[in-house]
Amino acid sequence: MSAEQRLIVIDWGTSNFRAFLVDRQSSTCLETRRSEAGLKALQTAEFPHYCQAQVGDWREGGQVPVYLAGMVGSKRGWSEAPQLDLPVSGRDLAAHVVAAPGLENAWIVPGVKHVDEAHCDVMRGEEVQAFGALALAGNPDADCCLPGTHSKWARLRDNRLTAFTTLMTGELYHAVRFHTLPGEPARDEAPFDEDGFRQGLARAQGEDGVLHALFEARSRHLYRGLAAEQLGSFISGVLIGEEVRAMRVARPDLERLLLIGAEALRRPYTLALETVGLEVTPLDSDAATLAGLAVIAEHHHTR
Repeated sequence: MSAEQRLIVIDWGTSNFRAFLVDRQSSTCLETRRSEAGLKALQTAEFPHYCQAQVGDWREGGQVPVYLAGMVGSKRGWSEAPQLDLPVSGRDLAAHVVAAPGLENAWIVPGVKHVDEAHCDVMRGEEVQAFGALALAGNPDADCCLPGTHSKWARLRDNRLTAFTTLMTGELYHAVRFHTLPGEPARDEAPFDEDGFRQGLARAQGEDGVLHALFEARSRHLYRGLAAEQLGSFISGVLIGEEVRAMRVARPDLERLLLIGAEALRRPYTLALETVGLEVTPLDSDAATLAGLAVIAEHHHTR
């Protein structure tokens, strides 16, 4: 396979580095490399050298292009790429890629922002997955849920990202579980517990609100038989339940979603989304990243 038939896509976040050698035409992944060398592990000057060390043997002397997405394009990353105002298309992202300093034929993909009086929000990386999900679904219109540390709900119409909302579900889960009294019995790792999760989902709908529901992790552990190994799932149920409740209020017309994430997150989110009557189509986050960056690379290549 010639260099023109391949590209390298990299999702580089705060904590992880993921690189994929991809067949341009089919978006098929040929090889994968991963590490925990995220932004926190590197100084600015180290980025080009680390990237070359990881994928240099794929590049054929720089002929195979590299496209990078995620927090690598933030002020804390390799080089800052712009965050474009909504609405945004894949072609718009391709038109504003930034050359990665110190590495030939390497390009950092912009993020997006929504800033007005009613809503202020930013995104880096998930927009690529959203456009990839559109390509995989073969549909120009979709609503997407992208769970994670900072979950994103994105709306796309006519192949353009038109709205998105960030919810700090994953980060709050970690804070409550590891830094509060109700989460204290849940410090140890435990498998996902569907019963505990469903209890949390139910309490997220309570009239007393999410702040009381989180405290019930303690009171239910003391007096309602909620075991220590169920507590993490209960807390997760409360927070994911609140996320879904809030977005159902914000988007009452919502009927179906593309759920883009790793399998471990797709399971609890599917339970929460289907509980409120939403139709869910699951998509793997790596597959969405590959497809999205392939779309952007094609637009960039044909400019």
